Amino acid sequence: MISPRMQQTIAARAVVAGFGYWSGRDVRLEFRPAAPGTGITFVRSDLGASARVPARVELRVEVPRRSNLRQGRVEVEMVEHVLAALSGLGIDNCEVWANQPEMPGCDGSSAAFVDALVRAGIVVQGIEANRVAVTETVRVTEGESWIEARPSAKNQLSIEYQLDYPMASIIGRQVARVVVTPERFRSELAPCRTFLLQTEADQLRRQGLGLRVTNRDLLVFDERGPIDNRVRFPNECARHKALDVLGDLALAGCRLVGEFTAHRSGHRLHAELTRQLVERFATTAWRASA
Repeated sequence: MISPRMQQTIAARAVVAGFGYWSGRDVRLEFRPAAPGTGITFVRSDLGASARVPARVELRVEVPRRSNLRQGRVEVEMVEHVLAALSGLGIDNCEVWANQPEMPGCDGSSAAFVDALVRAGIVVQGIEANRVAVTETVRVTEGESWIEARPSAKNQLSIEYQLDYPMASIIGRQVARVVVTPERFRSELAPCRTFLLQTEADQLRRQGLGLRVTNRDLLVFDERGPIDNRVRFPNECARHKALDVLGDLALAGCRLVGEFTAHRSGHRLHAELTRQLVERFATTAWRASA
Protein backbone atom coordinates (compact mmCIF):
# COMPACT_ATOMS: atom_id res chain seq x y z
CA MET A 1 0.00 0.00 0.00
CA ILE A 2 1.34 3.40 -0.97
CA SER A 3 2.03 5.71 1.94
CA PRO A 4 -0.30 8.70 1.46
CA ARG A 5 2.23 11.16 2.87
CA MET A 6 5.69 9.61 3.20
CA GLN A 7 8.37 8.98 0.60
CA GLN A 8 9.09 5.40 -0.41
CA THR A 9 11.87 3.39 -2.03
CA ILE A 10 12.49 -0.30 -2.65
CA ALA A 11 13.82 -2.65 0.02
CA ALA A 12 16.33 -4.47 -2.19
CA ARG A 13 17.73 -4.51 -5.69
CA ALA A 14 15.57 -5.83 -8.53
CA VAL A 15 16.64 -6.92 -12.02
CA VAL A 16 14.78 -7.01 -15.33
CA ALA A 17 16.48 -8.24 -18.51
CA GLY A 18 15.28 -8.04 -22.08
CA PHE A 19 16.03 -6.23 -25.32
CA GLY A 20 15.28 -2.78 -26.65
CA TYR A 21 12.43 -2.67 -29.14
CA TRP A 22 14.08 -0.01 -31.27
CA SER A 23 17.73 -1.06 -31.08
CA GLY A 24 17.32 -4.82 -30.67
CA ARG A 25 20.16 -4.81 -28.14
CA ASP A 26 20.14 -6.93 -24.99
CA VAL A 27 19.80 -4.79 -21.89
CA ARG A 28 19.99 -5.44 -18.16
CA LEU A 29 18.05 -3.11 -15.90
CA GLU A 30 18.71 -2.97 -12.16
CA PHE A 31 16.51 -1.03 -9.76
CA ARG A 32 18.35 0.09 -6.62
CA PRO A 33 17.11 1.74 -3.41
CA ALA A 34 17.76 5.48 -3.17
CA ALA A 35 17.90 7.99 -0.35
CA PRO A 36 14.95 10.25 0.54
CA GLY A 37 14.63 13.32 -1.62
CA THR A 38 16.74 12.00 -4.50
CA GLY A 39 13.83 11.09 -6.79
CA ILE A 40 14.14 8.74 -9.76
CA THR A 41 17.52 8.73 -11.50
CA PHE A 42 18.66 6.68 -14.49
CA VAL A 43 22.29 5.55 -14.41
CA ARG A 44 24.09 4.29 -17.52
CA SER A 45 26.23 1.56 -16.00
CA ASP A 46 28.01 1.04 -19.35
CA LEU A 47 29.33 4.60 -19.08
CA GLY A 48 30.11 4.58 -15.36
CA ALA A 49 28.40 5.44 -12.08
CA SER A 50 28.56 9.17 -12.77
CA ALA A 51 26.58 8.91 -16.04
CA ARG A 52 23.26 9.97 -14.54
CA VAL A 53 20.01 11.38 -15.88
CA PRO A 54 17.32 12.50 -13.40
CA ALA A 55 13.76 11.74 -14.47
CA ARG A 56 12.71 15.36 -14.96
CA VAL A 57 10.63 16.89 -17.71
CA GLU A 58 13.20 19.57 -18.56
CA LEU A 59 15.60 16.81 -19.66
CA ARG A 60 13.18 15.24 -22.12
CA VAL A 61 14.20 15.20 -25.79
CA GLU A 62 11.66 14.99 -28.60
CA VAL A 63 11.63 11.70 -30.52
CA PRO A 64 8.72 9.86 -32.19
CA ARG A 65 6.60 7.33 -30.28
CA ARG A 66 8.49 7.35 -26.96
CA SER A 67 10.00 9.42 -24.17
CA ASN A 68 13.77 9.86 -24.03
CA LEU A 69 15.87 11.85 -21.55
CA ARG A 70 19.28 13.42 -21.97
CA GLN A 71 21.66 15.22 -19.65
CA GLY A 72 24.86 16.34 -21.33
CA ARG A 73 26.05 13.41 -23.42
CA VAL A 74 24.16 10.80 -21.38
CA GLU A 75 20.85 9.62 -22.83
CA VAL A 76 18.27 7.03 -21.83
CA GLU A 77 15.50 5.91 -24.16
CA MET A 78 11.89 4.72 -23.91
CA VAL A 79 11.62 5.41 -20.20
CA GLU A 80 7.85 5.84 -19.94
CA HIS A 81 6.94 2.26 -18.99
CA VAL A 82 9.62 2.14 -16.30
CA LEU A 83 8.47 5.47 -14.89
CA ALA A 84 4.83 4.36 -14.95
CA ALA A 85 5.76 1.28 -12.90
CA LEU A 86 7.56 3.36 -10.27
CA SER A 87 4.87 6.03 -10.12
CA GLY A 88 1.99 3.57 -10.07
CA LEU A 89 3.52 1.73 -7.12
CA GLY A 90 4.23 4.96 -5.24
CA ILE A 91 8.02 4.68 -5.35
CA ASP A 92 9.47 8.17 -4.98
CA ASN A 93 13.21 7.41 -4.82
CA CYS A 94 15.03 4.84 -6.93
CA GLU A 95 18.12 4.47 -9.09
CA VAL A 96 17.56 2.69 -12.41
CA TRP A 97 20.85 1.26 -13.71
CA ALA A 98 20.93 0.24 -17.39
CA ASN A 99 23.81 -1.10 -19.46
CA GLN A 100 22.32 0.25 -22.71
CA PRO A 101 20.60 3.51 -23.62
CA GLU A 102 17.23 1.88 -24.30
CA MET A 103 15.06 0.29 -21.63
CA PRO A 104 13.96 -3.33 -22.23
CA GLY A 105 10.65 -3.54 -24.08
CA CYS A 106 9.56 -6.82 -22.43
CA ASP A 107 5.94 -7.34 -23.55
CA GLY A 108 5.31 -3.67 -24.25
CA SER A 109 3.75 -3.02 -20.86
CA SER A 110 4.96 -2.21 -17.33
CA ALA A 111 4.19 -5.67 -15.94
CA ALA A 112 7.77 -7.01 -15.82
CA PHE A 113 9.01 -3.91 -14.00
CA VAL A 114 6.11 -4.00 -11.55
CA ASP A 115 6.66 -7.69 -10.77
CA ALA A 116 10.35 -7.11 -10.06
CA LEU A 117 9.70 -4.07 -7.85
CA VAL A 118 6.98 -5.83 -5.87
CA ARG A 119 9.27 -8.81 -5.26
CA ALA A 120 11.96 -6.44 -4.01
CA GLY A 121 9.54 -4.85 -1.55
CA ILE A 122 8.62 -1.23 -0.90
CA VAL A 123 9.64 0.61 2.27
CA VAL A 124 8.53 3.91 3.81
CA GLN A 125 11.36 6.39 4.35
CA GLY A 126 9.87 8.63 7.03
CA ILE A 127 10.10 11.92 5.13
CA GLU A 128 7.06 13.64 3.68
CA ALA A 129 6.58 13.17 -0.05
CA ASN A 130 6.48 16.13 -2.41
CA ARG A 131 3.00 16.49 -3.89
CA VAL A 132 1.62 18.81 -6.54
CA ALA A 133 -2.11 19.39 -6.39
CA VAL A 134 -3.75 20.82 -9.49
CA THR A 135 -5.73 23.87 -8.32
CA GLU A 136 -6.93 25.20 -11.66
CA THR A 137 -7.63 23.70 -15.06
CA VAL A 138 -4.64 23.44 -17.38
CA ARG A 139 -5.12 22.29 -20.97
CA VAL A 140 -2.66 21.67 -23.80
CA THR A 141 -4.01 21.31 -27.34
CA GLU A 142 -2.59 20.48 -30.75
CA GLY A 143 -5.11 20.12 -33.55
CA GLU A 144 -7.69 17.55 -32.49
CA SER A 145 -5.45 16.21 -29.72
CA TRP A 146 -5.46 17.53 -26.17
CA ILE A 147 -4.75 16.71 -22.55
CA GLU A 148 -6.23 18.49 -19.55
CA ALA A 149 -5.59 18.57 -15.80
CA ARG A 150 -8.32 19.60 -13.38
CA PRO A 151 -8.54 19.81 -9.57
CA SER A 152 -9.61 16.62 -7.80
CA ALA A 153 -12.43 16.98 -5.30
CA LYS A 154 -11.40 13.62 -3.81
CA ASN A 155 -7.71 14.50 -3.50
CA GLN A 156 -6.61 11.67 -5.80
CA LEU A 157 -4.96 11.01 -9.13
CA SER A 158 -7.23 9.82 -11.94
CA ILE A 159 -6.47 9.37 -15.63
CA GLU A 160 -8.95 9.05 -18.47
CA TYR A 161 -7.78 8.38 -22.01
CA GLN A 162 -10.08 8.81 -25.00
CA LEU A 163 -8.64 6.86 -27.92
CA ASP A 164 -9.88 7.50 -31.46
CA TYR A 165 -8.14 5.46 -34.16
CA PRO A 166 -10.04 6.22 -37.37
CA MET A 167 -7.39 4.61 -39.57
CA ALA A 168 -8.13 1.20 -38.00
CA SER A 169 -11.76 0.27 -37.34
CA ILE A 170 -10.63 -2.83 -35.44
CA ILE A 171 -9.28 -0.47 -32.76
CA GLY A 172 -11.71 2.38 -33.31
CA ARG A 173 -12.84 4.42 -30.32
CA GLN A 174 -12.03 3.31 -26.80
CA VAL A 175 -12.08 4.98 -23.38
CA ALA A 176 -10.18 3.94 -20.27
CA ARG A 177 -10.45 5.61 -16.87
CA VAL A 178 -8.70 4.62 -13.65
CA VAL A 179 -8.15 6.13 -10.22
CA VAL A 180 -4.46 5.42 -9.74
CA THR A 181 -3.76 3.37 -6.63
CA PRO A 182 -1.09 0.66 -6.46
CA GLU A 183 -3.72 -2.06 -6.50
CA ARG A 184 -5.70 -0.68 -9.41
CA PHE A 185 -2.55 0.24 -11.31
CA ARG A 186 -1.24 -3.33 -11.05
CA SER A 187 -4.50 -4.90 -12.21
CA GLU A 188 -5.87 -2.34 -14.68
CA LEU A 189 -2.94 -0.52 -16.32
CA ALA A 190 0.40 -2.27 -15.75
CA PRO A 191 -0.39 -5.32 -18.00
CA CYS A 192 -1.55 -3.21 -20.96
CA ARG A 193 0.74 -3.37 -23.98
CA THR A 194 2.06 -1.14 -26.72
CA PHE A 195 0.13 -1.44 -29.98
CA LEU A 196 0.58 -0.45 -33.59
CA LEU A 197 -0.76 -1.32 -37.00
CA GLN A 198 0.88 -3.89 -39.25
CA THR A 199 1.50 -1.18 -41.84
CA GLU A 200 3.31 0.89 -39.19
CA ALA A 201 5.35 -2.11 -38.05
CA ASP A 202 6.34 -2.88 -41.65
CA GLN A 203 7.42 0.73 -42.19
CA LEU A 204 9.60 0.70 -39.07
CA ARG A 205 11.25 -2.55 -40.15
CA ARG A 206 12.03 -1.06 -43.55
CA GLN A 207 13.85 1.68 -41.64
CA GLY A 208 15.91 -0.94 -39.81
CA LEU A 209 14.02 -0.50 -36.54
CA GLY A 210 12.31 -3.12 -34.41
CA LEU A 211 13.84 -5.99 -36.36
CA ARG A 212 13.96 -8.25 -33.30
CA VAL A 213 10.37 -7.63 -32.23
CA THR A 214 7.75 -10.25 -33.13
CA ASN A 215 3.98 -10.07 -33.15
CA ARG A 216 3.97 -11.90 -29.83
CA ASP A 217 6.12 -9.27 -28.14
CA LEU A 218 3.42 -6.58 -28.39
CA LEU A 219 0.08 -5.95 -30.13
CA VAL A 220 0.32 -5.63 -33.90
CA PHE A 221 -3.09 -5.16 -35.55
CA ASP A 222 -4.21 -5.99 -39.05
CA GLU A 223 -7.80 -5.54 -40.26
CA ARG A 224 -8.91 -8.66 -38.32
CA GLY A 225 -7.31 -7.83 -34.97
CA PRO A 226 -4.04 -8.63 -33.17
CA ILE A 227 -1.74 -10.87 -35.20
CA ASP A 228 -0.67 -14.05 -33.34
CA ASN A 229 -1.87 -12.50 -30.11
CA ARG A 230 -4.99 -11.52 -28.17
CA VAL A 231 -5.99 -8.53 -26.09
CA ARG A 232 -6.03 -8.72 -22.30
CA PHE A 233 -8.89 -6.20 -22.04
CA PRO A 234 -11.45 -5.09 -24.64
CA ASN A 235 -10.04 -1.55 -24.30
CA GLU A 236 -6.39 -2.53 -23.80
CA CYS A 237 -5.19 0.04 -26.33
CA ALA A 238 -6.82 2.92 -24.43
CA ARG A 239 -5.52 1.51 -21.15
CA HIS A 240 -2.00 1.44 -22.54
CA LYS A 241 -2.34 5.08 -23.55
CA ALA A 242 -3.37 5.88 -19.96
CA LEU A 243 -0.25 4.00 -18.83
CA ASP A 244 1.83 6.24 -21.10
CA VAL A 245 0.19 9.31 -19.59
CA LEU A 246 1.13 8.15 -16.10
CA GLY A 247 4.74 7.53 -17.13
CA ASP A 248 5.06 10.94 -18.76
CA LEU A 249 3.45 12.70 -15.78
CA ALA A 250 6.09 11.08 -13.56
CA LEU A 251 8.57 13.49 -15.14
CA ALA A 252 7.12 16.12 -12.78
CA GLY A 253 9.43 14.57 -10.17
CA CYS A 254 6.74 14.43 -7.49
CA ARG A 255 3.35 12.91 -6.76
CA LEU A 256 0.44 14.51 -8.60
CA VAL A 257 -3.11 15.08 -7.38
CA GLY A 258 -5.70 15.90 -10.01
CA GLU A 259 -8.03 14.59 -12.68
CA PHE A 260 -6.32 14.11 -16.04
CA THR A 261 -8.22 13.61 -19.29
CA ALA A 262 -6.45 12.99 -22.59
CA HIS A 263 -7.92 12.81 -26.09
CA ARG A 264 -5.79 11.38 -28.90
CA SER A 265 -2.68 12.79 -27.24
CA GLY A 266 0.90 11.51 -27.32
CA HIS A 267 4.12 11.83 -25.38
CA ARG A 268 4.88 15.37 -26.54
CA LEU A 269 1.58 16.81 -25.29
CA HIS A 270 1.86 14.85 -22.04
CA ALA A 271 5.32 16.30 -21.45
CA GLU A 272 4.17 19.83 -22.22
CA LEU A 273 1.34 19.53 -19.70
CA THR A 274 3.78 18.16 -17.14
CA ARG A 275 6.12 21.08 -17.76
CA GLN A 276 3.31 23.57 -17.26
CA LEU A 277 2.18 21.88 -14.05
CA VAL A 278 5.70 22.05 -12.64
CA GLU A 279 6.00 25.72 -13.54
CA ARG A 280 2.62 26.67 -12.07
CA PHE A 281 2.36 24.53 -8.97
CA ALA A 282 5.55 22.70 -8.01
CA THR A 283 7.52 25.45 -6.29
CA THR A 284 4.69 26.23 -3.87
CA ALA A 285 3.96 22.56 -3.25
CA TRP A 286 7.59 21.67 -2.53
CA ARG A 287 8.03 24.64 -0.24
CA ALA A 288 4.88 23.70 1.69
CA SER A 289 5.98 20.10 2.19
CA ALA A 290 9.58 20.87 3.09
